[in-house]
Amino acid sequence: MNKSTTNLPLSSLELSRRHLLKIAGAGMFVAGSTAAMQLPAWAESSGSTVLTGTEFDLDVAPMPVNFTGKDSVGTVVNGLLPGPILKVKEGDTVTIRVTNNLPEMTTIHWHGIILDAEMDGVPGISFPGIEPGETFVHTFTLEQHGTYWYHAHTLHEQTGSYGALIVEPKDASAELKVDRDYPIILSDWTDENPIDVYMNLKKLGGYYNYQRLTVGDFVDDVSVLGIGDAISKRLLWNKTRMSPTDFSDVSGSTYTYLMNGTSPNANWTGLAKAGERVRLRFIGAGTASYFDVRIPGLKLTVISTDGQDVHPVEVDEFRIGAGETYDVIVEIPDDKAYTIFAQSMDRTGYARGTLSPRAGMQAAIPELDAAVLLEPVDMMGAMAQKSADGAMKGMMGARKPNHATSEYGPGTDMRVDFPRTNLDDPGPGLRNNGRRVLTYADLKSVHAPPDTRKPSREIEMHLTGNMERFIWSIDGLKLNEAKPLHFPLGERIRVILHNDSTMSHPMHLHGMWSDVESPDGQFQVRKHTVSVQPAQSISMLVTVDAEGRWAFHCHLLYHMAAGMFREVVVA
Repeated sequence: MNKSTTNLPLSSLELSRRHLLKIAGAGMFVAGSTAAMQLPAWAESSGSTVLTGTEFDLDVAPMPVNFTGKDSVGTVVNGLLPGPILKVKEGDTVTIRVTNNLPEMTTIHWHGIILDAEMDGVPGISFPGIEPGETFVHTFTLEQHGTYWYHAHTLHEQTGSYGALIVEPKDASAELKVDRDYPIILSDWTDENPIDVYMNLKKLGGYYNYQRLTVGDFVDDVSVLGIGDAISKRLLWNKTRMSPTDFSDVSGSTYTYLMNGTSPNANWTGLAKAGERVRLRFIGAGTASYFDVRIPGLKLTVISTDGQDVHPVEVDEFRIGAGETYDVIVEIPDDKAYTIFAQSMDRTGYARGTLSPRAGMQAAIPELDAAVLLEPVDMMGAMAQKSADGAMKGMMGARKPNHATSEYGPGTDMRVDFPRTNLDDPGPGLRNNGRRVLTYADLKSVHAPPDTRKPSREIEMHLTGNMERFIWSIDGLKLNEAKPLHFPLGERIRVILHNDSTMSHPMHLHGMWSDVESPDGQFQVRKHTVSVQPAQSISMLVTVDAEGRWAFHCHLLYHMAAGMFREVVVA
């Protein structure tokens, strides 16, 4: 990196100046003592390292990398970026020794895994972190199966400290029979120091947004809407100090998007031959990125999300947020190459790989979809949905952009008074694109939740922010300003998340499941990371069965660092 990586504990205060100025020296990589097992055919063809068993040694260290033609330094696990695939079995008790060979504190968090709080890996919440030269021993029993992942709960996540965690079912007959099985980790890489990225955003929230509206765009609006509505449209966005092009905080202007640690030019390849059924385990490891995924020429049958089986649904495309996982099945009709295409939500770049019968083959790479603007529904929610013609004049009176300032303070620049509750929207940039796109309404868990009690209480939380100042918060309060949430042990609680911003937020509750409800209050799907779209409200039920201190936060790394985080205390 051009300065340093950082030991920022993302569960503690907003970045302090001391953290921002901390310098990390280079260190020598020390190889892990866990031996790689004999690779199955699917792993050999993907070039992955798979570790199996019940005891593992993971070493986190700096290592030179080059994804862009420029030498940089990554944070690797056992010399790999992404780290090795850990393949374990439901019901087993595993011991994972994590050694820190960095010159600063780091952590490993087991994303989506149900375990004791002190094993969760969140510094400042459940343990102090792993200091340089120290080894922390994680021990937990796998109570679930499916596709999960692990990552640093510091800014080392941005520099490469993450990997796949595959939990096989205890009952082998429950495992879906496929010919090949590939984890597909989607991530973003920058040669900039993550601290510099954060500071650039603090200076100007749209620092990496090169798609802002111009005078030419205003002239186009006038030609379509007329001068009155064109001015109203621009005034509305100006009042909120947001931009209709604010899809992502960090864009392809600094990011190179990776698939299994491979840049688009390098073309990660997984072998797949005619007649084979292939399971692709997509893991959203983007620190600031949502990805829209498709494989031109193939249908995707979604069978699982966040490790939980769902009734199969066939789509052309799906959106995956940071922290989410989706398992899909594809059937290969012929011995041709097929491109796995994952474009960033803001359409500034893409990750890509190939499924092919032999190495070296490629298929055509689609053009990036044209960038689109956020729509009125992404700002006004239900009021925009009810508008017959979408005229901006009628919607201005329905929304009070300054109301939030008086209620939440200057750190919040907008509030949606009437959020929409629908789950059948694929999200901004995917609506009416001519492809069958997955929505949360399509996801229906195969198994009912074990706890079917009615909730004993409701907790409402507003996801708030000020894009211009790059402040992100919950109910207008950053983590260092807020008291912990208290969830009484044994209760069933309804948590309602209102998104008062025009950006999507993947909200991750540690230690407990989130049972998403449909708009009519029926159980929809069980997840550990719930993406809340702009101006949307989502309701989920949580069984409070995990004693201890837990993290609840937006999984966009820089939103988390900026304050969209709460500590949850269960007692």
